[in-house]
Amino acid sequence: MTSKTDGSSFFTMGVDSGSLTGKAVIIDGNKQIVSHSVKQLGFVSQKAVTMAIDEALDKAGLGLDDIAFTVSTGYGRKRLEIAGKNLTEISCHAKGANYLYPEVKTVIDIGGQDSKVIAVDPSGNVKNFAMNDKCAAGTGQFLEVLARALDVELTEIGELSMQSDADIKISSMCTTFAESEVISLVAEGHSTIDILSGMHKAISGRMKGLVGRVGMQKPVMMTGGGAKNIGLVHALEKSLGVSIFIPSEPQIVGALGAALFANDFATGIRKKVEEEQDLDKSRAPAKDCASCSIQNYQLNKTT
Repeated sequence: MTSKTDGSSFFTMGVDSGSLTGKAVIIDGNKQIVSHSVKQLGFVSQKAVTMAIDEALDKAGLGLDDIAFTVSTGYGRKRLEIAGKNLTEISCHAKGANYLYPEVKTVIDIGGQDSKVIAVDPSGNVKNFAMNDKCAAGTGQFLEVLARALDVELTEIGELSMQSDADIKISSMCTTFAESEVISLVAEGHSTIDILSGMHKAISGRMKGLVGRVGMQKPVMMTGGGAKNIGLVHALEKSLGVSIFIPSEPQIVGALGAALFANDFATGIRKKVEEEQDLDKSRAPAKDCASCSIQNYQLNKTT
């Protein structure tokens, strides 16, 4: 940990107000990570963000007055009053991933409410990206709903699924219908571990399509809460035919990127960031299941 009395007494902070978690990262003037925190309390929770900031500051032995510049990112980024700039999570994940693994070319981020694939250049800039956020399919929420249907702790589903060598297919990627499909598989006598394996394979197949839209280049890194699920990582590696690098704390990559941008702004290296102008326009304001083509197709099949 860096102290305020050494030669690196210059600090910036990145805050990621995600759909399910609040993350904060503090770095020093040498761009070394001083502290970080991850808190989960609910959907785009300002309290979780505040708790993450407070804990990161406490771990670093700092106060807000010691932070030269703060950049916010994530779903709730525009609500953080202490932020000097707010940037999209696309830019921040690319920046953070490049810092942790300078050779990375493709970043797969599976968060609570959306999934993203980002092509990154050698400087950590975004070359291209694709995202799925029109429904919860293949996201942390999707996994949470199905884990609850199987009465399994979310933290256990990855390890459990690795015990299966079955080839169960879950055909629906709509959360509502996938839950019904899982219940039917249980009723048919399929084991929990086999169903979990099929669930991860279904998500990996969907992500493969998203990767295809960007064009995968190796090396590949995975970020977000989904990267903590070893079963999902394994399924993605098999589906894509690559080895995926997982950072030691995959949930803080966006906040780390924001902290690095904050350092650039504070030192005058950067005046602005070329942002993805269509990101907010492409993001759906809400998940409207009634208008979902997948769901309507399934309904028509059964009526």
